[in-house]
Amino acid sequence: MTFNSTIKKILPFAAALGLQIPLAIGQVKEVTIKIDLSKTYQTIDNFAASDAWSCQFVGNWPDAKRNQIADWLFSRETYADGSPKGIGLSMWRFNIGAGSTQQGDASGIKDEWRRAESFLNEDGSYNWQNQAAQVWFLKAAKQRGVNQFLGFNNSPPVQFTVNGKSYANGGKVNIAPGKYDAYAKFLADVVKGVEKTSGVKFNYISPINEPQWDWSDGGQEGAPYNNTEIAGVARAIDKEFTANKINSKILIGEAGSINYLFTKGDKPGKGSQISDFFKPGSANYIGDLPSVAKTIATHSYFSTSPMASSVKARTALADTVATVKGLNLWQSEYCILGDNAGEINGSRRDLGIDAALYLASVIHTDLAVANASAWQWWTAISAYDYKDGLVYVDRDKTDGNFYSSKMLWAMGNYSRFIKPGAIRVNAEASSTDKSLLVSAYKNAKNVVLVVVNTSANDVSADINGGNNKLKLVSSYLTSQNAELKAGKASVPKQIIPARSVITFTGTIN
Repeated sequence: MTFNSTIKKILPFAAALGLQIPLAIGQVKEVTIKIDLSKTYQTIDNFAASDAWSCQFVGNWPDAKRNQIADWLFSRETYADGSPKGIGLSMWRFNIGAGSTQQGDASGIKDEWRRAESFLNEDGSYNWQNQAAQVWFLKAAKQRGVNQFLGFNNSPPVQFTVNGKSYANGGKVNIAPGKYDAYAKFLADVVKGVEKTSGVKFNYISPINEPQWDWSDGGQEGAPYNNTEIAGVARAIDKEFTANKINSKILIGEAGSINYLFTKGDKPGKGSQISDFFKPGSANYIGDLPSVAKTIATHSYFSTSPMASSVKARTALADTVATVKGLNLWQSEYCILGDNAGEINGSRRDLGIDAALYLASVIHTDLAVANASAWQWWTAISAYDYKDGLVYVDRDKTDGNFYSSKMLWAMGNYSRFIKPGAIRVNAEASSTDKSLLVSAYKNAKNVVLVVVNTSANDVSADINGGNNKLKLVSSYLTSQNAELKAGKASVPKQIIPARSVITFTGTIN
């Protein structure tokens, strides 16, 4: 008698005693996945990652190496077997530096890999040859088909800060009201200057990052603001952009954690950002400014574990966003931080499937529960021993080794196939087992289904398109032994391998 047949015989007796016996390794569980194309949710805007901070050096590495990294991040080409060469990001986030690099050790930021160069010279002129290595990646993204770009600031230029540094003192705002207009002009100049010298235009400018934090430890560039100060900066930028006919949109929020969008939080004057910025009648209402995107952005840090609390918070967030007609939600920065309720620790680099599965579960929950229209990773390239990179590099300014991670390819299960303009549709698995996460998207007659299987067992899925004729054509598997490995798909039966992320693509009629 085989081990599996033995398990099958004792399962009824175990159930009668109230015992839970897991499936034997290799045993296949059967589920039904139903896709309801008539029930629609948000429209996807993009998937993105940031060039902070390693691109300032890696962009100067030898051509073959920097091009391979760029291919991994941006390429939409495939190998002969149909497997993608890269994850096809649809937006790239460019860090507009505050000038801590020019200050050197006097910047107070000890780690030079966390400093950032500025286009602005001390005398008020500009040097568009600065940030050249980052601009290389900006161009590389455009050459590979990326057509959305965002410029973001962690701090205003040091010329405009109260303390002359790119980080704050005691958690107080580090830009005087008299410098709001100068900051706005700087951003307008950067939009025009970068487009003129690189051919890349910023569709979005994000002038403020995680304003709830104190940013006083000198660990990186950073600036705190309260909501009133944020509204003041947004109004100044809108005025400058309007006067100069700059149609880049201002992205507001970039909250340090999701609770600051829909609760008062623990920072007076820095929470309830949805109602503060986008509800008419609020003193900080900026939702009617022509340059402000009808989008609120947040970061998913400190809110992803355990899953039950993650879902509860994101349900509340989605409900609050829905109270403002036409408002979109972006998850605009995430990497694995902290110990996440003991589920996974952000410390130590992990190129394998463990971190990738956790990342995929976060993406799924932000998209399928919070209704995020965009999902964006933090550092695309990392030189640190931390779970903060999609691609990892040696800490070398001019050359070194580089490594892809399973997190890169797991994100690619979403970013490579769910294109801007795709609409999320309802998808549900019959199993109550929370180890199987499913979401689906349609774009015209094309359909994409992403399934995350965090369990140690394969799953046999009967994929049902309901009243629509569903034809699955291809599958793309990321697992411990595969990186978006292409395969053939069909309806109805599909195997979802254990501990994997798999994407199915096809058509609907």
